[in-house]
Amino acid sequence: MTGKMALHVQEHLPDLWKEGALFAFSGYDGQTDSNSQFVATVGAKEISLLFHTPKRRWLQFTMPHSGEVRIATGDVMVTEMEEGPLLAVYQSWHTLVGLAPVAVDIQLSFEEEGGGKAWAEDSLVITEAANGRDVIVLLRDKERWALAYGSHLDEAVSRVRKGLTVDAWEETEARLKFYQRVPKQDDPLKERLLLKCFSVMKVNTLAPEGVIRQHWSTPDRVPHQAMWLWDSVFHSFAMNVLNPELSWEFLKSVLDTQREDGMIPHTSKVDGSGSSMTQPPLLAWGVWENYLHTKQSISLRYALPILERYLDWDITNRDRNENGLLEWMIEGNPLCRSGESGMDNSPRFDRAAVLDAVDFSVFAAQDAHYLGLIAAELGETETARRWQQKASDLNDQIQNLLWDEREGFYYDRDMDGSFSKVKAVSGFLPLLLTHMPHERTDRLIAMLQDPSHFQTRFPIPTTAATEETYGTDMWRGPVWMNMNYLVYIGLKKQGRAAEADQLAQQSIQMVQKYYEQYGVIFEYFDSADLVPPPECDRKGPPTGTYNIRQKMDVVRDFHWSAALTACLLMEQA
Repeated sequence: MTGKMALHVQEHLPDLWKEGALFAFSGYDGQTDSNSQFVATVGAKEISLLFHTPKRRWLQFTMPHSGEVRIATGDVMVTEMEEGPLLAVYQSWHTLVGLAPVAVDIQLSFEEEGGGKAWAEDSLVITEAANGRDVIVLLRDKERWALAYGSHLDEAVSRVRKGLTVDAWEETEARLKFYQRVPKQDDPLKERLLLKCFSVMKVNTLAPEGVIRQHWSTPDRVPHQAMWLWDSVFHSFAMNVLNPELSWEFLKSVLDTQREDGMIPHTSKVDGSGSSMTQPPLLAWGVWENYLHTKQSISLRYALPILERYLDWDITNRDRNENGLLEWMIEGNPLCRSGESGMDNSPRFDRAAVLDAVDFSVFAAQDAHYLGLIAAELGETETARRWQQKASDLNDQIQNLLWDEREGFYYDRDMDGSFSKVKAVSGFLPLLLTHMPHERTDRLIAMLQDPSHFQTRFPIPTTAATEETYGTDMWRGPVWMNMNYLVYIGLKKQGRAAEADQLAQQSIQMVQKYYEQYGVIFEYFDSADLVPPPECDRKGPPTGTYNIRQKMDVVRDFHWSAALTACLLMEQA
């Protein structure tokens, strides 16, 4: 490689630059601004970026001949050409800087006609939305170029002129320092995948904004653009390895959204708005895991009263029949019957019936257990006893009421006491419980390894292959990395290391296969491995053209897929 990069670039940094990959300034490196939406995704043709401002723009590089992409992270792209390097790097949340051989043509344009005014003036290419409050400007001087966003024309022009004076190589080195802390892998392909995972994590990390007073994480900068409860916990697990202090900020940002009644909403935005429902209670687990890395008891002391009020809210407000088991809120939308569960369109909820839910009850039992550990660590013996007793009571009810002895599986239960009989991945989650009968573990593993049910080409399908509705639509058959990770942890907790390792390797292989093919880390995968992720259904058939404003198809560079793949790679190394 030419230029200063030869000194500092790690050998196996991601080098796949393909459609849908996220490209944005990370809050890890400085201030962010979610409201601007100055976040890009990689285009399908040539080397191009689509900026997702209210009126979208294309930045396109037309090359006289193909070059070889050497680096493609969430905020740096380097392509090697005979004439010299083509470089694009975020200098700040609002400015992109770079280098390009003079033979490379750079064009800035609105995605659609009527997006606003576009004109050239004094070497500037200006695109201004009709409201005048959304301006993006391109400036080039020989090999150097810069692109800047502004809330008005003067601001964008000032930023782009300053950007042209920036040393793009120095900015590149600064952005890539993050990767020096990533643990090494013996296999070069797995090392590149792990670095890609952390690239996705980095680009989906945001700085303090609005009502959020510290760093926070999002499932994906495009299209979700908000902070999600259980997603943030999954993100924290992998960030614990690189930067546990940052991981704590992810968790604290969610804890700080607690409402007066104790509820923590499933989504929150920087303007203080949020949803009216919650999500799976995993926060106590996340806080405890983070503490094992930081040993900062001040974090436990901050979190404990918030976590207690939150789990008390769940227990009080999500147990209609008062039998000690919890039920998810059911919505009227047939494409999302239970967004609160995180398993939006699972056939578990097709009847729109309120159910004693296996997963909700397990998560509550597990979080009660971790609350007991947190309280005990702080010397609060009576509080610890209370929560360990609650965990034990929940465990007993799960074992007594949700286990089907004839089929050897855990099912949701109707209010009349009958089993729902939808075989879903949630039925394996009791493996997470501290007190799990050995014979039931054996029967769950037999179900997991049965090719007619859950041992698909890539396990674990979110519903058994024998289910009538099994397919490629979200929670109706595809593999989700968070569920695989939860079952992996459960198998290890039950002393079944061999089965856990097998599941980890199959999961890594699945993500690796499609990362090598598409250059991104997907939201979910076809468990039969017959349909590639871009062609999977997502609450209806895919559109064929990746356009999230027309229809949200399988999300690319999805944060928890990356974070939990990273966890498995590091734990398997």
